[in-house]
Amino acid sequence: MAAYDNLTLSRDDNDLLWLDLDVKGRSANVLGIEVLDEIERACDEIRASGARGLVIHSSKPSGFVAGADINHFREVNNEAQALEFIERGQRIFQAYEDLAMPTLVIVRGFCLGGGLEWALACDYRIACNDAKTKIGLPEVKLGIHPGFGGSVRAIRLVGVLAAMNLMLAGRTINGHQAKRMGLVDENLPERSLRNAAVAILSRRPPRREPKKYLQLLEAAPLHPLVAKMLRREVAKKASEKHYPAPYALIDVWERHGSRDHAMFAAEARSVARLIVGQTAQNLVRVFFLQERLKGLGDRKLFQPRHVHVIGAGVMGGDIAAWCVMQGMRVTLQDNSDEALARAVSRASGHFGKRYRRDRHARRDALDRLIPDRNGLGVKKADLIIEAVFENLEVKQSIFTQLEQQARDDAILATNTSSIPLDEIAQVMTRPERLVGLHFFNPVIKMPLVEVVFDADITSDEARARAAAATRHLNKLPLPVRSAPGFLVNRILMPYLMEAVKCYEEGIPAVVIDKAATDYGMPMGPLALADTVGLDICQHVGRILAEKLGLELPDTLDRMVEKGWLGKKSGQGFYVYKGGKPTPREKPDWDGDRHALQRRLIERIVDEARRCLKEGIVADGDLLDAGLIFGTGYAPFRGGLKLE
Repeated sequence: MAAYDNLTLSRDDNDLLWLDLDVKGRSANVLGIEVLDEIERACDEIRASGARGLVIHSSKPSGFVAGADINHFREVNNEAQALEFIERGQRIFQAYEDLAMPTLVIVRGFCLGGGLEWALACDYRIACNDAKTKIGLPEVKLGIHPGFGGSVRAIRLVGVLAAMNLMLAGRTINGHQAKRMGLVDENLPERSLRNAAVAILSRRPPRREPKKYLQLLEAAPLHPLVAKMLRREVAKKASEKHYPAPYALIDVWERHGSRDHAMFAAEARSVARLIVGQTAQNLVRVFFLQERLKGLGDRKLFQPRHVHVIGAGVMGGDIAAWCVMQGMRVTLQDNSDEALARAVSRASGHFGKRYRRDRHARRDALDRLIPDRNGLGVKKADLIIEAVFENLEVKQSIFTQLEQQARDDAILATNTSSIPLDEIAQVMTRPERLVGLHFFNPVIKMPLVEVVFDADITSDEARARAAAATRHLNKLPLPVRSAPGFLVNRILMPYLMEAVKCYEEGIPAVVIDKAATDYGMPMGPLALADTVGLDICQHVGRILAEKLGLELPDTLDRMVEKGWLGKKSGQGFYVYKGGKPTPREKPDWDGDRHALQRRLIERIVDEARRCLKEGIVADGDLLDAGLIFGTGYAPFRGGLKLE
């Protein structure tokens, strides 16, 4: 067999070829130009070998293939260059599909994007049934859609509805879900994968096809009806103006259908146009911002196994539940038995959604969440997170006790959203141990954690270990200098207060929120305030108003006095029935909606500039990462890009 840099090709006693992909210098296999070159050369050798079959797999711990090399997307200068790259990938995968011998892919760990497109070009796929297996076509998250033939082959294999459901949302699934959908033929323990591969290639069972009634949807007269339904579902989550990729994919299928071989060429042209567009370029930037944050926490430095959370409110309870879902043992402390009971009940709901089809996993998760009224878990914990309400004296009292009870090597963290670390640390004998781990609501969904430090107090070791812990929690660590509101709340609060002022001026809440969502924000500012809680907005607003000179609108005080706390009380800027908002006012307003939008967004931009000037974060890229992953600031815009 020929020698390769990124793969090995070997022949076993069963006369089967085994292609093992292991891209050098990378923790995960990605399909760059050099790797594709070798995959193509290997295909020529495989074709000439006369072997009985081919097994493609990866020996990398991270899995099979994480997708195309995103670095290449930043090097594409024009549509023609993009099209050349995409058509090359299509030709290579078509060559594997055209091999006379049967082909099979073993999927362990990541099998995403171009990796799954390669697997779909083969005859059979078997998946490892452990939790690390992640299968999907998530290209829409980068502003494109599958381009190496994956959209055509996925629809041919499982039908248009299932394939589009996977591609249009960019979601990933595990081996069990992939087997049920029909993307893989078997979902087996790792110890069985090799023998199963040999057995399948020996038997050569018929290739999977969608059920007959699903194949009927490929009839050309039904294309407009199915496409209309798909567009309607996509529109609930993303506008075509901001995110054109899913709509472009629907257009390609509507015109051709997967049974028409011309869909391959249409798929390639569509991706080539998208990849040089502003949305895709900005989403690629967001991808690299995310990768930078991931690189700020070294998992090898510190791994928490026992977490102790103090405070069983919504935030503390959800932090505890999230830690449990990452496999950690958690003790949850609160003075109130009722609060502990509510937190466990809420956590049980989270576990039910996460482990919907695995009652053993739900049971094990509940076993790892231990109510701890007396704080007995403090002495055993690797990581201690204080998450009580925003009261300086209470927090100081807690950390005075923690210093006496906690292990010397335990991380002492506060989830404060507004109180500077130096104020809490005044009572501590070793203030260098204190860090902030500021989670965002809802904890289960928001990916960012601000790792807050005081340059004059917090030790480098504490900062590094806190960032490492954040990565083990599967969150993105953002280093933020301790200052009132830190970064995200500091930028968000003036924006929310400006929205409340607009409301005071008689602009309906629906109009204000629509101005923001039209810009690309995931939620309007007043709907966000209702979701966070108007009492919390008022409390944080008062702290920041005092320290930053913000003006706190009277409307907020009046609403809180009435008991209108937002979604949790059923009354706020909206009225909530069954958790669904109903506007208080008719959306009648004849003002300048573009001026209103500028007014809101300028508050974000102005405060962001101040944060950058004051050194709250190290640079503009980290500021944009905080905005996007902490506030949901329109990802398709790629951030503010301030210098």
